[in-house]
Amino acid sequence: MEYVVAAVILLVVLLAGAIGLVVPRMRRRELPPSETGGDTTTLERPSAAEPGVETPPLVVPAEVDEGLPPLIEAPVEEKAPEIERPEPTAGRLVRLRARLSRSQSVFGRGLLSVLSRDHLDEDAWEEIEDSLISADVGVEATQVIVERLRERVRVLGTRTVAEVREQLAEELVAALDPEMDRSLRTTPHDGRPAVMLVVGVNGAGKTTTCGKIGRVLIADGRTVLFGAADTFRAAAADQIQTWGERVGAETVRGPEGGDPASVAFDAVKRGIDTGVDTVVIDTAGRLQNKVGLMDELGKVKRVVEKHGPVDETLLVLDATTGQNGLEQARVFTEVVDVTGVVLTKLDGTAKGGIVIAVQRKLGIPVKLVGLGEGPDDLAPFEPAAFVEALLGSAA
Repeated sequence: MEYVVAAVILLVVLLAGAIGLVVPRMRRRELPPSETGGDTTTLERPSAAEPGVETPPLVVPAEVDEGLPPLIEAPVEEKAPEIERPEPTAGRLVRLRARLSRSQSVFGRGLLSVLSRDHLDEDAWEEIEDSLISADVGVEATQVIVERLRERVRVLGTRTVAEVREQLAEELVAALDPEMDRSLRTTPHDGRPAVMLVVGVNGAGKTTTCGKIGRVLIADGRTVLFGAADTFRAAAADQIQTWGERVGAETVRGPEGGDPASVAFDAVKRGIDTGVDTVVIDTAGRLQNKVGLMDELGKVKRVVEKHGPVDETLLVLDATTGQNGLEQARVFTEVVDVTGVVLTKLDGTAKGGIVIAVQRKLGIPVKLVGLGEGPDDLAPFEPAAFVEALLGSAA
């Protein structure tokens, strides 16, 4: 019996020893691949195993590993926007003369071909009048121009194309009144910046023109701040701010649907505090026959004038609207005392004569003209250069 007990004890000891040898080997085995068949990623982990025993690795499926967040996120560097340098405005109108090709076909090719005929009868002069009127020069201005041309041709006996072109150019320049003051009042004074109010009807391209005006001023060495007082059109403030960021100009804006006069007031105050040269205020587009909207525009001007007088009030007119622009100009002038006109989209119309009509009817100088969609396609208006562009080559 004692032998049986001893044998059992020996057997138990042997089994315990065998288990002690087998279990560590089993612990060193890796887990089987994931059921999805994907790759696995091995992560090391600490173990409380006894000394001398190898620590088994922790195996994590690749799908899980890919979703783990990084322990340390790399900082994202924000790239500062590149500041654009607008090209100088000197001679810009000359460089853009090719954009007047549609108007040029009326003035240059049309009028010169008639005026250079060997004999100018009444039908020919009526044809000349029709051409000028169709170009929106206006009836009164056309009659003056044609009468002066008829007298010069009769007295001088002009017949060559070059001579006729020179005489026509002189009459058109005279009709544009080159003595008008077309300078922009953008110089700070009395401890505050010059204030420019930009007004116009819906769809004239007013906010874009504000951005281009800012580029014109910066190109001529001015510092600019924009006031986004068009609070009724959701994209207007974003649009003018984008224009400002391109040239390093700050934009003051208010809540959507807020009081435009309040935004304009804050913009001028900010301009005073920062010491900029010029504050350009974009106003909401409005129809000239809407009394309430026009009254609101008058309010914007009155509130701004608490800081001091408005130096420039520029009316943006779409050249493609032709004679309708004259009525717009008249009503806006009564409300805010327009000091100058910005005539846009001249590159898309044959009605370049609207420049003459605006000035003759209203006594308001055209100070800037838009001749394309590019950011620097707005040029200071120069009567002689404009007429040269309209007439084109004398050949």
